[in-house]
Amino acid sequence: MSFAIKTAAELIDPAFEARWARRRAGRETRILQGILRQFIEEPGPVAVDRIGQAFPEHTSDEIREALTRLDEEDLIQVGDGRVDLAYPFSALPTAFVVHLPGRGDRYACCAIDALGIAPMLGQAVGIRSRCHDCGERLELSAGPLGPGAGAEGVMVWVGKPCEGERRVSTSL
Repeated sequence: MSFAIKTAAELIDPAFEARWARRRAGRETRILQGILRQFIEEPGPVAVDRIGQAFPEHTSDEIREALTRLDEEDLIQVGDGRVDLAYPFSALPTAFVVHLPGRGDRYACCAIDALGIAPMLGQAVGIRSRCHDCGERLELSAGPLGPGAGAEGVMVWVGKPCEGERRVSTSL
């Protein structure tokens, strides 16, 4: 029996790497940062008009183009004149509720996003959900350095998107 030995460079999918590089760059835009701040301050959705007001130095066409780009890169979801999803936040109810101290509850797109909100904000959060397998209620905390109280024995289930699915959050 022989094994093919490949280098890391041979294992990299260039198209995948290019997509993630664009997504990383998209996360750094002032407009996306502004949208995320609005989701943190108030439960979404975020009105597109309000985004334009927050960035008066940009024309409405520039805002619309930026939102279209962010939506195409799957960093936000725009519909009916509002942003109802900006990873890791969802304005629509999901199975993952994250309690932000002093700000109330927000919905996360998936379990990974729920766990990532604490390091993103640099503060502890509470997370409520149900077990994917048995439906038992789960409550745990997460801090900037990882899961906290209540996380013992909890696993995150990650699914692979089905053919034709664009949004990552639909696969968990």
